[in-house]
Amino acid sequence: MAPIPGSGLAKGLAVTLRTMTKKTVTAQYPDVQPELPPRTRGVIGLFEENCTVCMLCARECPDWCIYIDSHKETVPPAAPGGRERSRNVLDRFAIDFSLCMYCGICIEVCPFDALFWSPEFEYAETDIHELTHERDKLREWMWTVPEPPALDPHAEEPKEIAAARKAAEKAAAQAAAEAEAAAAAEAAAQAEAATQAQAQAQAEAEAEADAQAQEDQQ
Repeated sequence: MAPIPGSGLAKGLAVTLRTMTKKTVTAQYPDVQPELPPRTRGVIGLFEENCTVCMLCARECPDWCIYIDSHKETVPPAAPGGRERSRNVLDRFAIDFSLCMYCGICIEVCPFDALFWSPEFEYAETDIHELTHERDKLREWMWTVPEPPALDPHAEEPKEIAAARKAAEKAAAQAAAEAEAAAAAEAAAQAEAATQAQAQAQAEAEAEADAQAQEDQQ
């Protein structure tokens, strides 16, 4: 069935009329945070474990705002008698958000799912040079990326994300253990110092008592 002439104009005017009847409300940002759509394009997060330094994102970027440095590393053979192989190791991954136009081409062309959209948008700076964010910041933004809906509700977590999460949990547990050990060592040192001070005070009191006894005998 052919569309009725003028139906598009009528739909547009209907939207205009509905909007005109609504009350104007000013969003009190930043006191009230905006409600963002689930897949908002804020900044780009880097999942470093998936990056193979293929340079495809940097080559396809129309703004040339992605900077990548790497070096080659020799990996020993997996089995005796095997051949050594070389791999690229990521040294630097930075994005200059003062040049980025948020087209998302780098995310689309990445064949290893190393780049994702994060809903974070509060990264304003007073110096334009500070809008170039290195891989540590991009990795921090990665943890704000909402998880896509699973094809199977009972599917297991992807092995890459599980490995990264376990590594983060292990690092946090190690840091907590080190902090606990440091606190225990400090408490032991304080207890030992208190014991020594108490023993010294007791020795001084005994010496004073002995001296007083000798004076009384004389």
